[in-house]
Formats: sequence, C-alpha cells, structure tokens
Amino acid sequence: MADGLRRLVGAESGRVLQEKLESWYRDYEINSCDQNLNRCCEIIELNSQIQGQLFTILNETSQEGGHYAGVETIKTRLLPWLGTCFSCATSERLFETNLSLTQDSFERERQLRELASSQTFQLQELQEELTSTRLQLNHVQQDLKTSRAQEKDALRKLDRLNDYEQQIQILRDEISILDAQKSVLQSRLARSRSPSPRHSENKSPSPLPLRSCSPGRARRTNASRRACLVARFGDIYAQERLDAETLLRTYISDMEMVQRIIYIAAVESFHAAKMAYRQFKIRVRETLSLGHSGPESLEDTVLDYIVRHEDLYDVQASVNEVIRSMNINPKISFPPEIDFIVISTLIRELCRVAFSMQTLIPPLDIAFGTDGELFSETKYHRSFDSDFTAALVAYHVWPALMENDVVIVKGEAVTKRGALLSRSRSPSPLRSGSPSKWAY
Repeated sequence: MADGLRRLVGAESGRVLQEKLESWYRDYEINSCDQNLNRCCEIIELNSQIQGQLFTILNETSQEGGHYAGVETIKTRLLPWLGTCFSCATSERLFETNLSLTQDSFERERQLRELASSQTFQLQELQEELTSTRLQLNHVQQDLKTSRAQEKDALRKLDRLNDYEQQIQILRDEISILDAQKSVLQSRLARSRSPSPRHSENKSPSPLPLRSCSPGRARRTNASRRACLVARFGDIYAQERLDAETLLRTYISDMEMVQRIIYIAAVESFHAAKMAYRQFKIRVRETLSLGHSGPESLEDTVLDYIVRHEDLYDVQASVNEVIRSMNINPKISFPPEIDFIVISTLIRELCRVAFSMQTLIPPLDIAFGTDGELFSETKYHRSFDSDFTAALVAYHVWPALMENDVVIVKGEAVTKRGALLSRSRSPSPLRSGSPSKWAY
C-alpha cells in the first residue's frame, strides 16, 4: 500500500491535474471549441488514471486489514458513492436521450425553416412576376391609349383632308365652269366681230366636252365616305345599341323583347331613311334641272348637292316615322305609360347613317331577315345564348350590312331549336290601341 501511495505522490498527478484545470480556465475564452474539448478530454484521462491508482491502493489497504476490517467504511462511504455514480450514469443516459431528441427537434426546426424560406423565396418570385406582369399590362394599356389617340387624330386629319378635298374640288368645278363660260363668250365675240360666214364656219365649236370632263366630287370621295360610314355603323352596334339595350331593360325584363325592339328599330330606320332620300333626291333633281349647265351630268350634280347639304335632311321626321311604325308592329310591345321615343337617340343615329349610305356608289343597305329562316354563317354571328346546334334563326339582334348582295359587316342572330314551332304557337304582344298592319 505504501509503495502505491508513494508512487502516486511522487507522480504529482493531483498537482498536474490542478494546473491543467487552472490553465484551461485561463484559456477557455480564447480557445476554439475543439481546443476546449481536447483540454477536457486530457483532464478526464488524467482523472481516470488517478482514480485507477486510488482503487488499487483501496484494494491493497482492504487486504491488509483482513476479511472484516474496513467493512463499515466501505458500506458507509464507498457503496453510497458508487450508487451515486450509477445514478449519474443513468442521468447521463437520460441526458443523452434528451440530447438526441433535442437534436432531432433542432433538425426538424431547421428543415421547417428551410422549407419556410424556400416558400418565402418562391412567393417573392411570384410577387416579382406579378409585378412584372402588371407593369407589362400597364405598358400595353398605355400603348392602347396611345394607339386610340393616334387613331382619333388620324380620323380628324382624314376628316380635315376630306374637307380640303371638297373645297378644292368646289374651286376646281367653279374654275371649270368659268373656263367654259369664258370659251363660249370668246367664241361669240369672235363670231360677232367676223361677218364672213366662211370664217365663222372655220371657227372651232364651243368646248362641249367640258360637260363630261371629270367625275363629280361625290364619286371621288366615295371610298373615304364609305369607310367612315361602315366604321360608324360598327360604332353604333358597339355603343348606341348597348346604351339603348340598357335603357330598355329598366322597363322590360324580357331580354328577347328588348333585342327584338332594337332590331326592328334598325330595320325601320333604314326604311325611313331610304324613303326620305328618294323624296329629297327628287326635289333636288327638279330644282337643279331647270338651270343645269355645269361640266358634270345632272345625276352627278344632284349627288354632289346632296352630299354637300346632308344637313338639310329632316332626320326628326324620319324618327317620328320609325316610332309610328314600331307602335303598330305586332312583334314588339312596350309598357303603355312609356313610348319608344326613349330610344330616339339610337333611331336618329341609324337614320343619319342610313341616309348617308344612300349617297354612296353603290349604296349600302341592310340584309332582309325573317324569324325562322335558315341561319347563314356569312351573314350573321350567333349570340352567346344561342343553341349552336340549331339551324334556324329564332330572332335577329342586329342586321347585316350589304353592298350589292355582298355582306361587308355581319349581323347578329339567336338560333334555337324549334324556332318555327315556338313562333307559330306564341301570340304576338301588341300595344294597347295600336292596329296591326304588317309584320317583319
């Protein structure tokens, strides 16, 4: 025992352990994690060596005392200490288990944070794409506004150009008339100064070809006026028609009846405008034929006069005629307390366009349509609420625009199965006190 204790004291293991502990304590804050762990492992190894030597000394000391010497000390000191060590070992195992669970929890939290950050990144990318798309949409809207403004500006310039062309042509016509009158006067003056019949016979005749030298102004501006009128017809369909439809829906809940009223208003407006044009043209021809002597033909002169004086067209009379015809039409009805005058704006614009279309060469007109007719893809578009498998037209929404039996603007119609059957069975509503004369 004394040899083992002497060797332990001579090795100065306790002092070395204390010095290592003090050195580790001084350098703990400046050391890295690995360095601190290495220091701790060195101290544990040294401590285990000292404990091994102490257990050897304990064994030798107990042998020197005999079988029963030191039993009480071992019971009261060693065994409780060993039990505490085992308890500590169990606690260490529990700590290791908790540490493993904590590490798993940290790993899951890390994965959740990575997933959240990934989703946040994806959301930021989507927001950036949405912002980019909105910017592109704003640019497109600005370009569209710019294009519309340019289109309006071009139309205004075209209108001014047409006015300039009209003024230039009027001046040219006046100059041609003055030249013709000058030639006639010069010829008469030459004949009056020369008494010789032979000399008079040798004179060239008056310039009659000037009467048919060039087409009238209406013919020269026919293409531009046609384009403007066709565009105006489309604008009425897109704007005034929808405004009238919205207005009628406040009085009539049946959408079919509203669309029938608007279609019949368009048909009656073209009919009234064509009748007014014929009467206006007859009056103008009778007036101009009395003193016509210009270079153009009488028909061209009449047409030029009508084009220049379209403001003389009594459009209100045509509107009144359209409303009167609609009041006696058996296919449409209206509440007694309200009159069709509520859509007079639509009727007035249609009458003006229809009147101007009669001045074109050839004139434009709308297509004739009847309920139950065979649907034509070349003349009409189907309405969104149509039965696209049906072959018959239940009713019309908007007429097609024609030029010499050729469709230039499609109309709109509603197709349904059994259109003829429903047409023959359903009674036609009438306004109270309005006689029925004809049906469209």
